[in-house]
Amino acid sequence: MGGYRFAIVVSRFNEEITEGLLRGALEMLAEASVPSENVRVIHVPGAFEIPIAAQHAGESGKFQAVVCLGCLIRGETPHFEYIASSVAQGIMAAAAATGVPMTFGVLTTNSAEEALARAGEGPTNKGHEAAAAALEMIDVLAQLSPRK
Repeated sequence: MGGYRFAIVVSRFNEEITEGLLRGALEMLAEASVPSENVRVIHVPGAFEIPIAAQHAGESGKFQAVVCLGCLIRGETPHFEYIASSVAQGIMAAAAATGVPMTFGVLTTNSAEEALARAGEGPTNKGHEAAAAALEMIDVLAQLSPRK
């Protein structure tokens, strides 16, 4: 895993939560012996901006996987549904367009309390899970790629 390079695209909106997700992702990659210089953290304003940054990271050819981290908390208007759907579809479209694995560590919760519970310490941290999925997807795609 030491030779793989990762981009982590993380939203600044709901920063207390997204920074917890980022810590979880960085801890997971460190546990997998990925050197810190092989990890580029890219901050974006909010969850809506994650897909375009992830696509640019994928298109750059510099990264074997992109970990996408953000937090959306349901409010009183339909805004939550529009953003959550757009972000999920945007990340999937970016991964399909670039062929680079992009994992979905964007929380979609009913409350800040639910979000904080998913951004805490340890392996139940959803950032940790998203980074683990990125590592696994690199291996999956390597197995599916034709040998040269």
